[in-house]
Amino acid sequence: MSDAYKKKGSLSVSNELEAFLKTEVLPGLDISADNFRISLEAIIDEFAPKNKVLLEIRESMQEKIDAWHLSNPGQQKNLTLYKDFLNEIGYLSSEAGDFRISTKNVDPEISTIAGPQLVVPVMNARFALNAANARWGSLYDALYGTDMISEDNDASRAGAYNPIRGDKVIEFAKNFLDENFSLNGASYFDAISFTIKDGQLKIALENREVVSLVQSEQFQGYVGDPEQPSGVLLKNNNLHAEIQFDPDHSVGATDPAGIKDILLESAITTIQDCEDSVAAVDGEDKVTVYRNWLGLMKGDLKETFTKGGSEMTRSLNLDRNYIAPDGSNLTLSGRSLMLVRNVGHLMTNPAILDKEGNEVPEGILDAMFTICIAMHDLYGNSDVKNSQAGSIYIVKPKMHGPDEVQFTCDLFSAVEKSLNLPQLTAKVGIMDEERRTTVNLKECIRVAKDRVIFINTGFLDRTGDEIHTSMEAGPMIPKADMKKQPWILAYEDWNVDSGLETGFKGHAQIGKGMWPMPDEMLNMYQTKTMHPESGANCAWVPSPTGATLHAIHYHQILVYDRQQKLLERPKASINDILTIPVMENPQSLSNEDIQKELDNNAQGILGYVVRWVDQGVGCSKVPDINNIGLMEDRATCRISSQHIANWLHHSICSEDQVMDTMKRMALVVDQQNSGDPSYQSMGPSYDGMAFKAACNLAIQGRVQPSGYTEPILHEMRLKLKAS
Repeated sequence: MSDAYKKKGSLSVSNELEAFLKTEVLPGLDISADNFRISLEAIIDEFAPKNKVLLEIRESMQEKIDAWHLSNPGQQKNLTLYKDFLNEIGYLSSEAGDFRISTKNVDPEISTIAGPQLVVPVMNARFALNAANARWGSLYDALYGTDMISEDNDASRAGAYNPIRGDKVIEFAKNFLDENFSLNGASYFDAISFTIKDGQLKIALENREVVSLVQSEQFQGYVGDPEQPSGVLLKNNNLHAEIQFDPDHSVGATDPAGIKDILLESAITTIQDCEDSVAAVDGEDKVTVYRNWLGLMKGDLKETFTKGGSEMTRSLNLDRNYIAPDGSNLTLSGRSLMLVRNVGHLMTNPAILDKEGNEVPEGILDAMFTICIAMHDLYGNSDVKNSQAGSIYIVKPKMHGPDEVQFTCDLFSAVEKSLNLPQLTAKVGIMDEERRTTVNLKECIRVAKDRVIFINTGFLDRTGDEIHTSMEAGPMIPKADMKKQPWILAYEDWNVDSGLETGFKGHAQIGKGMWPMPDEMLNMYQTKTMHPESGANCAWVPSPTGATLHAIHYHQILVYDRQQKLLERPKASINDILTIPVMENPQSLSNEDIQKELDNNAQGILGYVVRWVDQGVGCSKVPDINNIGLMEDRATCRISSQHIANWLHHSICSEDQVMDTMKRMALVVDQQNSGDPSYQSMGPSYDGMAFKAACNLAIQGRVQPSGYTEPILHEMRLKLKAS
């Protein structure tokens, strides 16, 4: 056994993980190190072989699908024939009838409050804290600092405070108040003071008239003196907004009513991610991941950094306190409700080796450690509470079909038993991002009906799996055309329909995917209204600022009512979902079209992979080929690599052409990162591990399990760390 491990029973545990468990995780919990180890041993012995079988089933099904396409060229258009085949191999499961989910002890942030959701790499403490604290955000700051407000007519956002731009911000914000918290016969533009009298909010106008809210129940509380409050709390569609007053503030001094800002309840929930957005390949990395999750659950996570030449320390926000209209105290959470995303079933990790010296499935480790760590929140070992309902929320990605969801539920049950937790404490969020999960979504929900709190359309991974599953069907359409295809439109509706059909309304989250362009907030604001309109009660945004702006949509649209209407429509078509996006006429592509597609894909892969392998950055804003910053993670990398692999396999392009493209695009990426002193250039030698990894992802993409990027990325990152 390596000196890097300690022998614990039949397990070999990395020194870092063993020390972390004994000195940081277990103190404060009624669990001994020996009992934890014995339980983990038993769980690994039981579940690792089952995990292996599930992965073998994936490979077996893929081989059968590949063989069918090769034996039946073009016959995927015959949906009766195609579906009969999928039924025959067990890819399509039969439905067992109607049911409703029965999950208990769910916090309102998940069950009844519709709003934005952040996903953040928990490996980065600063990002993790920023996201957790994004429950409340300044509307003024979100507007002022983004393209939401035009810079025309001298309204520049560069440099010191620009009062011209500030006036535009205030105009937008007061229009927001008028639209969502209407006054009787008046506008917030006319207000000169706010007071509380007899439990009612009174607003004095310039003409000395005093008015109130059209819906008086929207007034929820205040801060300070009722005659001159420093804050007034309002509520609409289950979301809060706080008008803040300070006549001595630089902005408040210019406002007739002394309004300095409007605070919006923004990121209602945050997924602290151990998966797609992190690069955790060994025991050292897993300790960083788990330590930050522990700090969030114990409430003591802190991060010190330098910003603008000053040292700052970030920690978790405390709760917010108000005086309710009846004079009682009202407390609202100062933080997002936090979920944790574990890894999927595929990867193993050398953090722990089993009795035969094999790496342990990483998903089993994540279940044991993230649930155990979250017990600190349940036990009250923190000054700040996460779940008031006494639940642990775990998002589980990359599951293929009902059997894999059942495995996850059984694993959680075993962990609960081993840690003396009540059964069903650990809730599960099902990422609907693999084709076999999509087509069997109702049955996936059924097997988790007493644990499920979340379904989400992860269209990025889902597109990668769409390409890989049907690799032998033919060359796929260009990537930019994919969002217009029947399969993806039906997939998005099918997810909502399945959730509503099984009782998610008022009980669980139906989520939608990420806005990938963090600098294009106006475009997001104009576009992302479609997510609450679609019946989704949460949707992913790339930043706290994005959460504040997206929150406006949930004031405009009452998702609960929208879901009620959607219950009346016919369910999306499984036939549309099974329509494979193969090109009808590949010969119509010009050489220029092909090269442009390759350039786009290769540049995206390289821009992401070079940071992943060389710097261990699992998610970042990566400039695309047009220098537009895009949020990239393994899901986006999966699409690009699978798309090249598909075109290569069907001779749309050659391996020489792919390699030439990779080399040219490597120089582009090198130039885009020229300002980063820690960046290692890929060209002109092209012999670094990052470049090799990027090339392998594309050229070997067809034979990667389910088209995933993790095996190649982990291998290269481990080699680099070892060197």
